[in-house]
Amino acid sequence: MNFDVLIIGGGAAGLSCALVLGSGLSKPCSDGKKVALIAHQRSSHLSSALLNNVLGIPAGTAGKDVLISGSKQLQELYPEVQQLIKEKVQEISFLEGGFKVVTNKNTYTSKNVVLATGYAQPFLIKGLEDYVIPHKKAKPSKDRIQLINVDHLVYPGLYVSGTLAGHRSQYAIACGSGAAVATDILTAWNCGEHTQVHDKMK
Repeated sequence: MNFDVLIIGGGAAGLSCALVLGSGLSKPCSDGKKVALIAHQRSSHLSSALLNNVLGIPAGTAGKDVLISGSKQLQELYPEVQQLIKEKVQEISFLEGGFKVVTNKNTYTSKNVVLATGYAQPFLIKGLEDYVIPHKKAKPSKDRIQLINVDHLVYPGLYVSGTLAGHRSQYAIACGSGAAVATDILTAWNCGEHTQVHDKMK
């Protein structure tokens, strides 16, 4: 396998998942694990957002600036998390013990995949059609979709986060969803012992 986790989507949910996983790579249970993020083909809805009601972020912050600073934060703090840029995911297929992810440039294998691509139509990743349903928390007129999941898990090793998991389109919710998936993966690596990552002032 190329990776232990491949995150697809570089918006709020995907970057949050990558940051929490990156911070957990120093734990003994994560020794030798390989994580990567593909920004995917369409720009995040965050690119047109203006953030006024988010804890810890100054009012008037542009979402597009958060996307840039988030990617930079990931690179500076956790460079071991690979950021695969300018690639479009075209297909995901199921393998024994993992998944094959085909992009417009490469083919990867990963033990776990996290989908964080947003809830807009059309959903262009082949291989997951059976899991696509109308979004349960969006106006029907918007024609949004989500993937069938139970607590972010679509299929063993296949996770979904953010609006594609069925959450409302709210920045803080997307971030929390991505972080939740990361802690679920860390918990699995830690033999089922509940795991999160907290940094403390010295």
